[in-house]
Amino acid sequence: MNLTLFIWRQKGRDTKGSLEQYEAKDISTEMSFLEMLDEVNEQLIKNNQEPIAFDHDCREGICGMCSQVINGVPHGPQQRTTVCQLHMRHFKDGDSIYIEPWRARAFPVIKDLITDRSSMDSIIQAGGYISVHTGGVPDANAVLISKENADTAMDASECIGCGACVAACPNGSAMLFTAAKITHLASLPQGQIEAARRVCIMTEAMLQNGFGNCSNHYECQAACPKGIRVSFIAKLNREFMKAHLKDSV
Repeated sequence: MNLTLFIWRQKGRDTKGSLEQYEAKDISTEMSFLEMLDEVNEQLIKNNQEPIAFDHDCREGICGMCSQVINGVPHGPQQRTTVCQLHMRHFKDGDSIYIEPWRARAFPVIKDLITDRSSMDSIIQAGGYISVHTGGVPDANAVLISKENADTAMDASECIGCGACVAACPNGSAMLFTAAKITHLASLPQGQIEAARRVCIMTEAMLQNGFGNCSNHYECQAACPKGIRVSFIAKLNREFMKAHLKDSV
């Protein structure tokens, strides 16, 4: 399979970037998308050209590092799939493929397809944790949790923090990511003690890091490789209102 690639190249944050054309030849349909880029890079190195910089780590759909917009869609055309798990059999011989980095003010480009997503780490650092006493770990069944709450917490905890929701949102909002983290902890007894403080400082951190507001486009849910639901955003809003009502009382 032979493909024409249009890949975003940018040397650094303060330089202008552009799409450059490359040819990917004799690509196997069994390759993953990142393996295809590896092949292209090997050819570039053989020709004494600078390889394309892109992020990757586990290549198992767990870490969320492989953040690329493929033909205008974060993580590509296959639903609930990260770039590393996207295979070339989903493309056809002779296709033109456009590959770009995440597009959001909060995600400045470091180089080529690599963006700085430390702004999402700042949201977690602000309140994405619970305070616990040191010492022995209690038994798993020491704190009773209803199945409904346990299922909600497990569903929310599937978020891998890749940033596809931000890249897909026309406002560059991190509401789905933040909502998943808040819902995960607010659904469990251990997280409810600090719930009011957590939702306030995490949403404030979201704004301070340059993320936009949610305007219910639902693009975040469509792009999420783990299927995180927008209903979690409603949970975030309820937690936020509860926190402010508590303060007013």
